[in-house]
Amino acid sequence: MRASFFSSKSVAILVSLVLTTASAALAQQPASSVDSRCSVTVPPPAAGAPGGRAGAPGARGGGGAAAGGRGGAQNPPPITAESTRLTKVRDDVYVIQNVNNVVADIGAFGGNITIYVTDDGVILVDSKNDRMHDDVVAKVRSLTDKPIEYVILTHNHQDHSGGAAKMQQIGASVIISRDDRLHMVRGNQPGLPQFAYSRDAVLFLGGKEVQLKEYCGHTRGDTVVYLPAARVVAVGDLVTTPDSIPQIVNYGDGGNWTDMGKTLDAIAALDFDFMVGGHGPVLTKQEFLQHRDKVAGIRERARVLVKEGRSQEDVAQTLLRELNWGSGPAAGNIPGMMVEFR
Repeated sequence: MRASFFSSKSVAILVSLVLTTASAALAQQPASSVDSRCSVTVPPPAAGAPGGRAGAPGARGGGGAAAGGRGGAQNPPPITAESTRLTKVRDDVYVIQNVNNVVADIGAFGGNITIYVTDDGVILVDSKNDRMHDDVVAKVRSLTDKPIEYVILTHNHQDHSGGAAKMQQIGASVIISRDDRLHMVRGNQPGLPQFAYSRDAVLFLGGKEVQLKEYCGHTRGDTVVYLPAARVVAVGDLVTTPDSIPQIVNYGDGGNWTDMGKTLDAIAALDFDFMVGGHGPVLTKQEFLQHRDKVAGIRERARVLVKEGRSQEDVAQTLLRELNWGSGPAAGNIPGMMVEFR
């Protein structure tokens, strides 16, 4: 299904009414009833177990750090001018990213935001968290006095979607995949998007085209945002770098390593020069391809180890020793891998 979004606020209000009416019914549907892009279904670990969904709703990996997630900071540090920086990608494309590429700063300062400036307004990809709202708006205002018209969420996790409610309060319309909106409904998250789509959609604003493509990988309904004129792609947590912020999937929200590999291959087929991941620096396409190959190496080595009947501890230690992956948040993915690859 292809949907097109325009800058008419009357259309936004109509869609919002339709989605609000449908939300209660959608929340009662089993995950399998949604038109999913996933080819693999892995039963999520029980709440409170490693890789489950304990902790703050929308945490990146499904729970706090002990559960393999990116849970919010208990006592977040103050926001200063040195917390985030504005990086130019193109004349009309910028990224707000954390200065320090460490897991500890994700709960406090959120994930990356892509800014796309047009003559009729600004499109953001992701929203960080609610405490970062003033910092985000100030950085946008340093580039243009045009309003923030749209916020596209790559997925439902709080470090990317937590600022949506405040963006709506200043007049922005929020867009997400249908599957990940459903996760937000079930998690009782604020800032439910007014727009939802399945499979793909196109947004036009100020003469510029933005393509939205739904994939499965980190969650059941990740959104990849492609800016064809700028040759830039923003992919959320389908790609996270460097090694200090390890790549993981969220089994609790329907993600899995098998489909993430297929998705990274599909992204590689897009015609782009620069990629904005969910966390970490902007990548060239060649840097992304190297990262994709590393992710494939982690997945396939884990698959072999599980098929050999290795213990969970042995799998974790081998991946850490051979590929520098499996500690910290990544440790929370090992139990799910034991199920997915058996």
